[in-house]
Amino acid sequence: MNRFLSSPWTKRVAFALGLTPFIYLIASLTWRGLHGRLPGNPVEYITHFTGDWIIQFLLITLCITPLRNELNRPAITKFRRMFGLFAFFYACVHFLIWFCIDREFSVSTMWGDILKRPYITVGMLGLAAMIPLAITSTAGWVRRLGFRRWQQIHRLIYLSTLAGIIHYFWLVKSDLRWPRYYAEVFGLLMLYRVIMWTRKSKASAKRVTQPAVPAG
Repeated sequence: MNRFLSSPWTKRVAFALGLTPFIYLIASLTWRGLHGRLPGNPVEYITHFTGDWIIQFLLITLCITPLRNELNRPAITKFRRMFGLFAFFYACVHFLIWFCIDREFSVSTMWGDILKRPYITVGMLGLAAMIPLAITSTAGWVRRLGFRRWQQIHRLIYLSTLAGIIHYFWLVKSDLRWPRYYAEVFGLLMLYRVIMWTRKSKASAKRVTQPAVPAG
């Protein structure tokens, strides 16, 4: 398994799979356009499609740590950066479609929506939290910041995921099946982390309180 995960071909396949939703979106819209079968609101269709994949890639990224720990496969960690960057890629597409087509490049209209519509406010918060994650995703930034500080910054993924799920809840209002499903998965992933953090804290406290063994 470690050999499979360490293979450069595995990473290339994972990259191709990450790009597949975007290729499917372009191909699907092109085919529908040529056959006069575009959705009633193409902009809404694209924004919902990319929005789903933002959350899905964030959740996939959050799954890496539990899989690494429970399967004892450290090599799987190398996929975390790729999936996180795919989440940011789809977030950028999501934002640009909304800003360029729906808001027609109007910065004033965009800021008006951010200030007046809570679901857009929280969505922009999630996007803003992803920017430092994308910028500092390289090994070079880990060395510059130090692992502990880098790790603290990358905990912003929890904020991004939570903001994305809330954004989805407030956007759809009626059919809550998918945002509820995402919320449940996110809740389980966070519960796993809380349990692991609690165990580490107890283990650290136990080591501190253990009496030193006298020499000789």
